Amino acid sequence: MAKKKAATKDFSKYIRWFWLTILGGILLVVLVFFLASWGVFGEMPDHTRLENPTTNLATEIISSDGELIAKIYHNDNRTPVEYSDLPQDLVDALIATEDVRYRQHSGIDARGTLRAIFTLGKGGGASTISQQLAKQLFHGEGSKDILGRITQKVKEWIIAIRLERQYTKEEIIAMYFNIYDFGNNAAGIRSAARIYFGKEPANLDIKESAMLVGMFKNSSLYNPRPTRNPEGTKNRRNVVLNQLEKYDYITEHVNDSLKKLDLGLRYTPESHREGLATYFRAYLTEFMKDWIKNNPKPDGTGLYSLYDDGLKIYTTLDSRMQQYAEDAVHEHMARLQAEFFHQNTPDRNKTAPFLDLKPDEISSLLNRSMRQSERWRKMKANGKSEKEILASFDVPTPMTVFSWKGEIDTIMKPADSMRYYKSFLHAGMMSMEPQTGHVKAWVGGINYRHFQYDHVKQGKRQVGSTFKPFVYATAIDQLHLSPCDTFPNTKITIEAGKFGNPLPWSPDNANREYGGFRTLKSALANSINTVTARLMDKVGPQPVIDMAKNLGIESDIPPVPAIGLGTPDLSVYEMVAAYATFANKGVYTKPVMVMRIEDKNGTVLYQFTPETRDVLSEEVAYVTTNLMEGVTQSGSGARLRTVGAEKWNPVYKEIMTGYPYALTNPIAGKTGTTQNQSDGWFMGMVPNLVTGVWVGGEERATRFRSLAYGQGASMALPIWGLYMKKCYADKDLDVSTGEFERPENLSINVDCSKHNEETASDADSIDDRLDF
Repeated sequence: MAKKKAATKDFSKYIRWFWLTILGGILLVVLVFFLASWGVFGEMPDHTRLENPTTNLATEIISSDGELIAKIYHNDNRTPVEYSDLPQDLVDALIATEDVRYRQHSGIDARGTLRAIFTLGKGGGASTISQQLAKQLFHGEGSKDILGRITQKVKEWIIAIRLERQYTKEEIIAMYFNIYDFGNNAAGIRSAARIYFGKEPANLDIKESAMLVGMFKNSSLYNPRPTRNPEGTKNRRNVVLNQLEKYDYITEHVNDSLKKLDLGLRYTPESHREGLATYFRAYLTEFMKDWIKNNPKPDGTGLYSLYDDGLKIYTTLDSRMQQYAEDAVHEHMARLQAEFFHQNTPDRNKTAPFLDLKPDEISSLLNRSMRQSERWRKMKANGKSEKEILASFDVPTPMTVFSWKGEIDTIMKPADSMRYYKSFLHAGMMSMEPQTGHVKAWVGGINYRHFQYDHVKQGKRQVGSTFKPFVYATAIDQLHLSPCDTFPNTKITIEAGKFGNPLPWSPDNANREYGGFRTLKSALANSINTVTARLMDKVGPQPVIDMAKNLGIESDIPPVPAIGLGTPDLSVYEMVAAYATFANKGVYTKPVMVMRIEDKNGTVLYQFTPETRDVLSEEVAYVTTNLMEGVTQSGSGARLRTVGAEKWNPVYKEIMTGYPYALTNPIAGKTGTTQNQSDGWFMGMVPNLVTGVWVGGEERATRFRSLAYGQGASMALPIWGLYMKKCYADKDLDVSTGEFERPENLSINVDCSKHNEETASDADSIDDRLDF
């Protein structure tokens, strides 16, 4: 009996120790949780941080037609979406793959946790979606040692429970999709959907959703790009599809069908050097930096971050018109460049791509370009000597160079690559609504990745005859001239000293043809220099300069008569705004690119204010526009009206139509060609859209030998024509096909039908009627 009592006593001792151990373990776990929540094991997010978790959000650039053009970011290309923007297939795939009991637990899946403990993780992990979000938001990768992993997991549990209390299940799912980095600059589900499939998240189908959910396991490993791991990504996608079938989201038949399909990837990278409107985005970035400097946050916490604060920039650009503009530039410039290469083979031009330069001049030009290059700047900053830097330009180097048929991986001396790049012709184009000043398209060059110089606002080149309408407008304003008034088509000399002219000035006509009389309309349409010179002789250069300045030209213009033929260097941006004043009945409207700026919560931070001023009377503006209509009716722009005969072109190796435009609506415009065909221009207007185009080489010596290809009508006008045809084909754009509005009380005669344009009589000459 004594032995039995002793045995019972000993057993009860073990029971006490068992319960003490259990109770102690529970108390220890509770203590660990309390200590973790108090921050003993590391910082824990407080209520404020849980309510406003910190994530870097990219700035969005939004077009006037509501399309996301691009984003501005440093590291995180992230734009948040709401739960309502997520397709049900995407949500189902996430729950079936990552947390099948997500709707039942409150942050911690007890069953999954016990399974993970007893199987040592071999039966699958136990992290819920809420835990994974906690890790992404507040702790990153965590520690690698056992103790660190335990405390990390405890912290995740605590944060997950707090998240479940703070947010709805739907909000947590949206946050999880928004926070995850899918690789290739795809931070968040919206970027991922756009980059991998070229669509918004709401438009993802079930197999696309399954691929993206599969990437949650490891976006670096399961990378769908052809050069990375498309097969592994497909296999992982199929695992997700199997999970969807397992939990009855899809049938076996649907699963089997979907697994046979390829990924359907439509890889569309979003980088600062690729995509739509790259040159415009570069301008906009600088605009925003200046705006941010002068507009601190209203809460006093400093300046906005262009890259991380999720700003929204609503622009005037129309994504459709921008695409048409870029397509038109690409289509024409590829063909024009092929012709340029054809004319500048070594047997045709030993100094290619330059014309009329001596060897020492070419050497000096290339040497100057070397010193202005990024290579020179970087090597100089690294302490390299001039001799070392120059020598590096003759060392063959692996590089990727631009071509119109796609990038070429090659080995080339940097000096040779510089000469190669100088053989390319460039373009600048801007399109704007004259009534509002809204810029609808902006193409600053042929390829931003390889040529970052912007030829819309940054670049300035001689404008040639596109300057002449400023002279004509000044003469009409001062002298009340009519398009039907005639001037002698004979050479005129403005003597030295007149208007401060240092030397006598007697310009030639481009075609060297003289005699008879020309109406103003015929003279402008055919760019007759002698008539422009006579107008300059009557009004003087300073009033013309004043007119140009009032029209929005900001660049310096020397007060000499030669400006009448377009010697000033001006930008496409300035020229479009100036021409728009004619289409807008004499009212100058400053170009607008940004309508408003909002913060990530939709609060308006900036709203543009129109800037306008009266420059010309409505009558003078209309008469000048009427003069420019003659350019496309019978002058250098008349090819916009016709369709040339089809013929085989050996350079392009295709049958080509001469002039594929056949536009019949009223168009006012002016071509421009500078000396030696270095620059080609076309300015074209319809009542609600003004577009300017410039084409030329980086160096003025990179040019065509003859006017056949080197004139503005051949270099720049085709881009305008192709662009407008694309705009007119899109009926949603409502680009005008009507007449320019005629003033009610027009006192100047614009009907020149009774005049013989070529041989008006001497009695009709304006020189006989003006007393100078």
